[in-house]
Amino acid sequence: MARGRAAGYGDQREAILQHAATLFARSGYPATSMNQVAEACGLSKATLYHYYRDKYAMLVEIAEGHVTRLHALVDEVMAEPMAPEARLRALVRRIVEEYAGAQHAHRVLTEDVRFLQPGDRERILDRERAVVAGFAQAVGALQPSLQQAALSKPVTMLLFGMINWMFTWMKPEGELDYDTLAPMVADLFLGGLPAVRAPDRRPEPLSANPNLPETTA
Repeated sequence: MARGRAAGYGDQREAILQHAATLFARSGYPATSMNQVAEACGLSKATLYHYYRDKYAMLVEIAEGHVTRLHALVDEVMAEPMAPEARLRALVRRIVEEYAGAQHAHRVLTEDVRFLQPGDRERILDRERAVVAGFAQAVGALQPSLQQAALSKPVTMLLFGMINWMFTWMKPEGELDYDTLAPMVADLFLGGLPAVRAPDRRPEPLSANPNLPETTA
């Protein structure tokens, strides 16, 4: 009879991922070894291999787990009946809340996705595209002229740029917390959104525009 997993197995796997994400975010995925992860977790290397076969498996689970949570929260907000502005504000608040507790995982997602194998990378990027698409849909609902001019996604990318940059300078122990800053981000974005106008000429298709990255989440 196969031996079952010990109680707390899932919790230990999650703790390992958190330590690995911290190390990947600080030192980079290539420079982090299994020995370093084991030491950070207070485990022997042999015990670490009981939970993960290698650091690549950790990379996949960190990136995919984070983007899956982002996708789920976008789906939850999009499914709720609410006015366009309230929906966009809810999306901003929820995404900032999620980032607040997953800064290392988010850095791994944005910086180390290039080390994923093609199949894994494309699957995870598809999830990122779905996150961006949800936000772009909310932006387009609030300002239909942007959607008609194929600008909802570029404007959404600008919004993500503001949110992502916040986590490079904000200190969790500082005077401002995420609950304070999330509505400020929404106010700043929504206050400027009415001033955005479509250009006289139609922009190039997004896939052909070299200024736009594949994902922003």
